[in-house]
Amino acid sequence: MDDGQSIMSNSQGTVGDCQLSIVNCQLSIKFGSKEIVFDLEYQERKSLGITVHPDRKVMVKAPVDASFEKILEKVRKRAPWILKQQSYFLSFEPLTPPRKYISGESHLYMGRQYRLKIYDSSKDTVKLKRGFLEVHVTDKAKAKKLVLDWYKARAEVKFPEIAEKWIVRFKKYGVEPSSMIIKWMDKRWGSCTPKGKIILNIELMKAPKGCIEYVIVHELCHLIHHNHSAAFFEVQTKEMMDWGKWKERMERVMA
Repeated sequence: MDDGQSIMSNSQGTVGDCQLSIVNCQLSIKFGSKEIVFDLEYQERKSLGITVHPDRKVMVKAPVDASFEKILEKVRKRAPWILKQQSYFLSFEPLTPPRKYISGESHLYMGRQYRLKIYDSSKDTVKLKRGFLEVHVTDKAKAKKLVLDWYKARAEVKFPEIAEKWIVRFKKYGVEPSSMIIKWMDKRWGSCTPKGKIILNIELMKAPKGCIEYVIVHELCHLIHHNHSAAFFEVQTKEMMDWGKWKERMERVMA
């Protein structure tokens, strides 16, 4: 589209107190000390829409006849909301540093710290014992895989157990997950698909039970409201009044 190409050429400018820099189809504005980077896309539509995705990327979709100034003004006005949404999604990104899976390391399980002990053995096993995560291996190179497999096995037992009462509770809203998928995820603690599948990150097995419940409740709320509207938070607060406490706890413990 010609209009879109001219707007997305290399240039710089300002609108109000916002500084603008344009590179190809990606734009950014300065809002206070923060920079908001967003993609601009022109469509056959009547109004301008701004979406913040779970990976914190911002997409702006504008009518084909929207003026450049109007688009920038809209982004500037919505800047506080955009930053709030990005901060919210950031809390769902695992921050635990990489582990080397050697004796002496500290590993979390259900919110508690356990010291890793690796033993040479004729059989591969993993178990918790008196504050230690004991790994018996026939080959120490297999320690990481054994520990990760153990977390996965525990999550496949614990997550459905923890979720059961909440799934029953949410039936009064006429919703129920079609299935629960448990897997490793790089960027998110949980998600909900359009078909009603709830996906939980195995990494959550390291968090306290209340944090796991918070993520489950959050995703169940998405079966009712697919965005983070006021109605979404109203349901989340009604069902789990202390969700804010567990959100903060997760950010602190899993950092």
